[in-house]
Amino acid sequence: MATMPQPQPCARAYTTWQFFAPIQNNSAASAPIKSFAILHLLNLLQSIGNAFSGTTMGTPASTNRDSSNTTTAESGGVESERRNRILSSKLYFDVHASKVPLIYSSSYDIAFLGIEKMHPFDSSKWGRICRFLITEGLLDKKHIVEPLEAKKEDLLVVHSESYLDSLKSSSIVSTIVEVPPVAVLPNCLVDKHVLYPFRKQVGGTILAANLAKERGWAINVGGGFHHCSAEKGGGFCAYADISLCIYFAFVRLNISRVMIIDLDAHQGNGHEKDFSDDRRVYILDMYNPDIYPFDYEARRYINQKVEVAISPDGIAARDEKVFTFARERDIPLVMLTSGGYMKSSAKVIADSITNLAKKSLITMESVQDVTIT
Repeated sequence: MATMPQPQPCARAYTTWQFFAPIQNNSAASAPIKSFAILHLLNLLQSIGNAFSGTTMGTPASTNRDSSNTTTAESGGVESERRNRILSSKLYFDVHASKVPLIYSSSYDIAFLGIEKMHPFDSSKWGRICRFLITEGLLDKKHIVEPLEAKKEDLLVVHSESYLDSLKSSSIVSTIVEVPPVAVLPNCLVDKHVLYPFRKQVGGTILAANLAKERGWAINVGGGFHHCSAEKGGGFCAYADISLCIYFAFVRLNISRVMIIDLDAHQGNGHEKDFSDDRRVYILDMYNPDIYPFDYEARRYINQKVEVAISPDGIAARDEKVFTFARERDIPLVMLTSGGYMKSSAKVIADSITNLAKKSLITMESVQDVTIT
């Protein structure tokens, strides 16, 4: 982009993905389906290597992306304004060495008069993940990083004024979070109990990029709102945190390329639309094609798609393979926990993080602890 800083030779590629969360039932996939998924994961890793070698970046499966989307004076002005907002944001801040690159706030969890229970999404999932990790002795509460809330100027990096204004309608928010009773609530309450937790998670996702660049990896226990694009929310996703994270990384971290590895059961149609014409972003999406969102237009923008079903059994092994591949190549990683339509999702995610720590792919010890010992 014309107003972006030119990447230096030392700039590293940057990877972000989401945890897969089972959404329909607890039944395990058959052995052939498991083998099929692992086989495709190995192909997925090969694709990562090809993408970051510069041979296949920006070549979607069924459409050609425009290599330059900032050729007009108008778009150049938009990019300049975006850059200024990013540079003036407070969402990046120095994290003390006593903290580990795991981001969470109690504000993430959504609870409001029991209305949140009317949606199958586990809106207390984020806190439960941390409690599992703390109970297992893997994580010390005092080592968790608390993010800032993404403010309006931060959100305008991707979203339009009109879209953000639309969220002042409780009816529109109710459609996005798929809980009809929210439509009759005063918007001030909806903002406090629904949108504010989302904005805190957005702040966590954006901060995670900075931490990943510094320490090699970062996990935002929330975020992963991959159904939200710049102009449209949906599927319990009100803000496009993935797109925001990437734009911040391009400007503030001298990142030249990004791969999104979307392993949520649902297609990540939001970020696919946002980066449909940006050759710096390579999208690999592993999803179930027979469930929401059925966004066939967005599927055209996926560089590599893997349409499969998968059980919780393979999640830890899958995440381990992706971590191993990226860490061996010194690629900064951001992990977002994404969906959670079953109560078991929090434990599945916590178990996967625990496995990563046991395999020494991440460490939950603070930098100070490691230095002292």
